[in-house]
Amino acid sequence: MGQKKIVTRELRDRYHKSSKKEKTIILDEFIKLTGYNRCYACQVLNLKKEKVLGYMNIAGKRIKYVADNRKIKRKKTKIYDQEVFRALRKIWEIFDYICSKRLAPFLKEILPVLEKWEEIKLSVEVREKLFKISAATIDRLLAPTRKRYRIKGRSTTRPGSLLKKSIPIRTFTDWDEAKPGFFEVDLVSHDGGAVRGDFIQSLNFTDISTGWEEMIAVKNKAQVWVFAGIKKIKERLPFSILGIDSDNGAEFINAHLLRYCEKEQITFTRSRPYRKNDSCFVEQKNYSVIRRAVGYSRYYTAEELTLLNELYGYLRLYVNFFQPVRKLIKKERIGSKVKKRYDEAKTPYRRVLASPNIKSDIKMKLKSQYAMLNPAELKRKITKLQNRLLKLNALKQEMSKEKEKDMDPFVYIST
Repeated sequence: MGQKKIVTRELRDRYHKSSKKEKTIILDEFIKLTGYNRCYACQVLNLKKEKVLGYMNIAGKRIKYVADNRKIKRKKTKIYDQEVFRALRKIWEIFDYICSKRLAPFLKEILPVLEKWEEIKLSVEVREKLFKISAATIDRLLAPTRKRYRIKGRSTTRPGSLLKKSIPIRTFTDWDEAKPGFFEVDLVSHDGGAVRGDFIQSLNFTDISTGWEEMIAVKNKAQVWVFAGIKKIKERLPFSILGIDSDNGAEFINAHLLRYCEKEQITFTRSRPYRKNDSCFVEQKNYSVIRRAVGYSRYYTAEELTLLNELYGYLRLYVNFFQPVRKLIKKERIGSKVKKRYDEAKTPYRRVLASPNIKSDIKMKLKSQYAMLNPAELKRKITKLQNRLLKLNALKQEMSKEKEKDMDPFVYIST
């Protein structure tokens, strides 16, 4: 025991004066000599020699007084103060509370746009801090105000006809997913939890390469309305449709749409039955774009149909030009865990501009359109229309309750 104390005393002085690499060598040597556990050996060598201030006898006991060796914690000055937080929170609200991994790389692009439209006023210092801020810091600053909602939907798709044999299941050879123009298509039901009767459906188009999103509300899922919706979406798309991939519902699997695709030279494929993940891109957008915007209420009136399409007119611009998205580039399984790697978040608009397959005149049109758009104003218009939809829905519920009250009860006559 005495020898261990001597070794400890000698090595401790050397240990405190050494560099990090030398400390590792001394620690290894100390463990060999003493047989201590590595963590305990590290603690022993880190103990500093006590500075004795003096001794005093109290009640027959000799008490030793030593200097306090505790380190005084230095107070760190806050880099991201309240001014930065307030500006960040306002930007976060304008862009629909997107996650930090999407917001952080987008700030450099969007701050000049918001300042141009006088939506925010930033000092030079605050602007520089927002340009440098990391995703982790954004999460930490916004943590007290962040709220999460989880709502699950339901499927109203019914199997299609025997035309399935004519429409092939999508394979990797059918599509060039790196090229803009190949779309996954789906319908989102606005049934309010009851699938009986007619109700409005939202037709959703998602481009796999760029993430470009187009949506339109149709009267119901009848083939005639769905087909008319597809034609309208085709007219307002900035680039041509090269391929359509749908589920196996009868609203898509029909001769009318098949003939149209053959005429327009559009590759028409379908997903495998009961394999929801085959249409993973559009399924994700069903929630992140449409459900987030209009919720799960039941919509069936002509007024609601008009309102939804007006809302979608602003929403498509807001999502495509001002909502950055990340794309999965690599997925690796390590034991029981799956490690995913994503690219840097970019808006669909930026991905279209970066594509070599899009013509320069189309890119110029998109650039001029982008220069005219104010994201904060788009958000205000969307919110206004959302509130009108909520009021209409509340009014419908009140009217239905009054109807139920006014109805005469059934009278049973016994014979």
